Order: sequence, then structure tokens, then C-alpha cells
Amino acid sequence: MHESNHRARPAASAMKVALALAAVYVIWGSTYLAIRFAIETLPPFLMAGVRFLTAGALLYLWARWRGAPRPSLVHWRSALLVGGFLLLGGNGGVVWAEQRVDSGLAALLISTEPLWIVLLVWLLPGGRRPSLPVAGGLLLGFIGVGLLVRPSAESTIDPLGAAAVVLSALSWAWGSLYGQRAKLPEAPLLSTSIQMIGGGALLLLFSAVTGDMARFEPSEVSLRSALAVVYLMLFGSLVAFTAYSWLMRVASPVLVSTYAYVNPVVAVVLGWAFAGEPLTAGTLGAAAVILAGVALITSTQAKAPKQEEPVERASEAEAV
Repeated sequence: MHESNHRARPAASAMKVALALAAVYVIWGSTYLAIRFAIETLPPFLMAGVRFLTAGALLYLWARWRGAPRPSLVHWRSALLVGGFLLLGGNGGVVWAEQRVDSGLAALLISTEPLWIVLLVWLLPGGRRPSLPVAGGLLLGFIGVGLLVRPSAESTIDPLGAAAVVLSALSWAWGSLYGQRAKLPEAPLLSTSIQMIGGGALLLLFSAVTGDMARFEPSEVSLRSALAVVYLMLFGSLVAFTAYSWLMRVASPVLVSTYAYVNPVVAVVLGWAFAGEPLTAGTLGAAAVILAGVALITSTQAKAPKQEEPVERASEAEAV
């Protein structure tokens, strides 16, 4: 979920920073494969709702135990809205789409979220036109998406699944921007926890309304799916976020932001190694173009924070 930090950063050893960064790279990169395994025998929206509601409740208890004040009604209302964009629209679209597209492809398409943030910041009332380097990053990113989803002799991408992931990235971008202005608790852990709870509740409601929940058969749930959900709860939603939150306090934002283009690479490699997903020259080329665009945008804005609207990622990004 959304978090920003402008205080002086405390000192931290290079080894600890490297380990925390590696955790964010690997864990958030692996969540796309874990989602694929989880929805093999679990309805997607039900799985995601249980994941975030459980993780959010655990994080809430932890934050309150550490002294975070009780959130107000206004905080809960904001969290429900932000959680709706990030988790129902963002993560929900991804878990549904992974029934139709590979986990690595989903990770590459969701990595376009910074592109959507730049466009939204530009197009909203009073928006700022992107600088030339950022505009170049936008162009590269969308060219890469076109290359990735185009039909070819090597592979055929399901257009509906790909479109769902792209819309998920847009929803995530809008939720991230709204979260910057929303009235949320000052404590980052508490803020994230109530967004998870709100988004998780909406996912469960959507699961019930659409009949997704009715397809749940406990006897058909495989061990791999069950373990994947536990992994997503404990590692994807708690361990990796704790590492990310700590990095945001002690490390350079430019360094931390590298996860935005490392996670998709990790996801593609893991999908190829453990799920037999195809790794074609066309996919690798398109991935390089997309990630070059994302890197150009994030590095340019990190160097000029006062001139450029910040491209901030929600803490679950990616991994959704």
C-alpha cells in the first residue's frame, strides 16, 4: 500500500540492506507464480480475498500491539476506497487473468503501472506534462507492451487476459495516486493493514456476488494451492512488506525503486523454471523494452523530485 517517508534515514549495514532488497526482489517476484499455483484449485477472487483479509488482520494486530492508534471511521472509509482500487481492481484483475495468461506475462504487464501513473498525473485537472525523458520512457513502455501481446509464430497471447492485467495496472495506478491524498493513518503498517482488510473484504464480496465463491470445493484443494496461499499471506504480504518498509527508512529511494523492474524478471524466470512457461526471444525483447521504459521514468523522477510528480508504487505491487 502507499507509503512515503521524508525523514532522515538511519544508518544500516550494507549486508542488511542487500538482504532486505533481495527479499523484496525474490518474494514479490515469486508471488505471480504463487498466484498461478493457488488458483489451480481455488476460485481466484475467494483466494485473494482470504489472503488479504487474513494478512491485513495479522498486520493490524501487530501494528496496534506496537502502539499505533486506533484508526478513525474516516481512515476506514479511505482504506476501503484505496483497497478497492489496489486489491479488488488491481490484484483481483491479475488473479483472474492468470487463469488465461502466464504468470511471467502478468508480471511484465503489471510493471507498466508507473506508465499509467505518469499519464494520469498529466491528464488529471491541473496535471503536469511529463519531461522529455519521462515521455521517452512512456513511449518505450507502451511499445514494449505492443510487442509483448502481438500475435506471433512463437506464441499467442490471450487478449482478454492481457487486457485484464493492463486494466489492473491502471486501477493500481489510480489507487496509488488516490492513496497519496486520502486520509489514512500516519503509521505505515496500520495504514497498509486496513487497506488490506478493506480490499480483502471487497474481494470476498465480489467473489460471493459473481458466483466465484460457490465454486469452492474444499475436497478439491491441492496441497500445492494451499501452500501457495500460505506463502502469499506470510511472505508476499507480511515478510516482503516488512523488508520494503524498513528499506524505505534506511536506503536510497532510487535503490529501493529498482524492485519495479527486477520483480518482473524474477517472475518470468520462475515461471519458466517451475511452471514450464515459454521463454521466447520475442518475450525477452519486449520485456527489455518495457523495463527500459519503466527504468527511465523512475530514475528520471528520482533525480528530480521537485520537478516531477513522484511515481510511487503501492507496497503490494507487485506482487500483487
